[in-house]
Amino acid sequence: MQTYAFISQKGGSGKTTLALHFAVEAASRGLRTLLLDLDPQGSASLWADRRKATSIDIDVSSLQAHRLTVALEQAAREGYELAVIDTAPNADRVAIDAAKAADMVLVPCRPSILDLDAIAATLDCCRLADRTARVVLNAAPLRSRVVSEARAAVVKRGGVVCDVVVHERVAFRHALIDGRVAQEYQPESPAAFEIQALYSVIAGKHASMKSRAHERKIA
Repeated sequence: MQTYAFISQKGGSGKTTLALHFAVEAASRGLRTLLLDLDPQGSASLWADRRKATSIDIDVSSLQAHRLTVALEQAAREGYELAVIDTAPNADRVAIDAAKAADMVLVPCRPSILDLDAIAATLDCCRLADRTARVVLNAAPLRSRVVSEARAAVVKRGGVVCDVVVHERVAFRHALIDGRVAQEYQPESPAAFEIQALYSVIAGKHASMKSRAHERKIA
């Protein structure tokens, strides 16, 4: 089972929004997907409560952080192929445990100085968990040099930046109102295309990492 954790110390980074979109995109590609909501605010679970029947099935489960390992083991036994972990906006023990449980960690970060200042603690969590994080520049303005400046700032702080930038788009907010995501709300929108591209890139990186690990094991 593939497992991805969305972690960010900074509130308002768009972590839950990206986690929801990523999970639904995985499900739309035929993977049985489970989203585990570790955030006490329960935003992902509230979204799921609003969600009506669609052609894309996704399960969302709210749980306390100490049950994460058990929940992942049970999900694997039940035949889930992909799990997404949505964490609280804290760089604490829970974030470290979520990172350890994941095959890959995604760190949403707005291209603003306050978010960039806060990202160091999140990257430290990933290092403690022995995981390389992919920083996703999120809610970025269109046609602005702040994106390239933010990319350079993340690299300077030791982060690895995802090739796909997710921009500030109305579809991301409007879709969540009735439990949908941008791909369902406006399938042909730039927002939908960006999430599709993000998933493709991240899934490709995961497959490449697994292949290299397998080759090292054989060697």
